[in-house]
Amino acid sequence: MKRVKKKSNNQKRLWTIITILFALGDIIAITGFIVMYGPWTYFQNLFVTTAMKTRNHQYFAYVFYTEEKVKSIMASNYFVSIKEDVNLDDIVIDTGEKNTYKDEYEKELLTRDPGNDSYKVLDVKVGNAKGYLVAIYEPEKVRLIRTEKFDNGTFGARVIDMCKRYGGSVCINGGGFANGLSNGSDIPMGYVIDDGEVIWSSYGSESKGNIIGLTEEGKLKLMNKATGAEAVDAGIKYGLEFGPFLIVNGKSMEIHGMPYGVANKCVIAQRKDGVIMFLVTEGETYIDGASLKDVIETLEKYGAYNAANLDGGQSTSLVINNELINTPNYLAKKQGGRYVVTGFGLIP
Repeated sequence: MKRVKKKSNNQKRLWTIITILFALGDIIAITGFIVMYGPWTYFQNLFVTTAMKTRNHQYFAYVFYTEEKVKSIMASNYFVSIKEDVNLDDIVIDTGEKNTYKDEYEKELLTRDPGNDSYKVLDVKVGNAKGYLVAIYEPEKVRLIRTEKFDNGTFGARVIDMCKRYGGSVCINGGGFANGLSNGSDIPMGYVIDDGEVIWSSYGSESKGNIIGLTEEGKLKLMNKATGAEAVDAGIKYGLEFGPFLIVNGKSMEIHGMPYGVANKCVIAQRKDGVIMFLVTEGETYIDGASLKDVIETLEKYGAYNAANLDGGQSTSLVINNELINTPNYLAKKQGGRYVVTGFGLIP
């Protein structure tokens, strides 16, 4: 009798656990349904815009929403591009330490670490995301880094390897790329300018794009709808095509909703005193990164006068002294970073 009773109690316990699990499953399912289809547009915007700005996970958006709904959500989340080029005369290079500072952010940024007059790394919070802001005090030493070839069977390179090849101390990834040749090679999207020469254009020499470049003296030049030749004529020595431009001549981009969703972000910026800033954010998933608005607000605090968005997501890489600092995601971190084709680096 005792054995029968014990077996019965075990059965009751098992059914109780099963019931609880089903109940929890219902709660999770109901919660997910409410989040996806309920009145909270924030979560819908977050999910759809983030998914649609990735290269490989756009299908996530269509799992929950119709094509018409996705289009509607994307149309309500947008930014207004800044229709002007950077005025280089506004940038007067004077990157030395100051006797007085405008605020705590400027003091934090410009006060040197002992024994390092080249750059400083700040741990920052960008929205809800972890971030790294690198202040570079030698803007004239920032230049393009890239893979050795854009064809002949090459498949890009990790930023950590490119940075090592150039002898760089601080490097980030740059523009977008695609598998554009018949042999599957990774090639840049748009223009690439190296040492004052247009070395690549994926759309032809007459095409116009948003050029992010650096002059001989290290001024960040952002040009709207320019050809590679026009960029070189304007003084760009090192450059690539990407965007959008986040801050131009001290004016921040107008943002509505949550374009680009939240994800890892990579940005190059410059203050009026010439200090160049690399800003990199991270997030373990596609829903806990930073938004463009978060990025702009952080850059504004540290005095950015011009700033441009670079390729983000899993491509995001910040390398300092031959070490990948950020975590694009678990797999990319384990591999030492994603394979990309261009970037910017502090090259002695």
